[in-house]
Amino acid sequence: MAEPQGAEAEVRDAAAALVEAFAAHDTHAYFACFAPEASFVFHTSPERLPDRAAYERLWARWEREDGFRVHGCTSSAAEVLMLGDAAVFVHDVDTDVELGGVRETVHERETIVFERRDGRFVAVHEHLSPRPDPEGDS
Repeated sequence: MAEPQGAEAEVRDAAAALVEAFAAHDTHAYFACFAPEASFVFHTSPERLPDRAAYERLWARWEREDGFRVHGCTSSAAEVLMLGDAAVFVHDVDTDVELGGVRETVHERETIVFERRDGRFVAVHEHLSPRPDPEGDS
């Protein structure tokens, strides 16, 4: 398969920077990857988060109340669908997280919608869902 070029490569680079910041628990760099009005849907949260500030507050609460910490994250099986100045990025993520002093690896699928703004792609929506175990019951 040919290497992605142009805008698709830019989207992949933006997604890689987002995953890298998340994996390092670098909240400043991580949240800078999102537009202020970005929305979020997480299977672990009962409510939709209407903007980045709501997610930042939830993240801070996780850290304060649950001892939340990201110790690593890897992305695989990435696909990009370009839609003009927007793109849908879908991938599998394996995240090493800590909650309440217990570390575990969670396996999820994530969709991130990016939009080109001021010459760079920023995330405007994120949807995270559990990834089924391919060896589990069918």
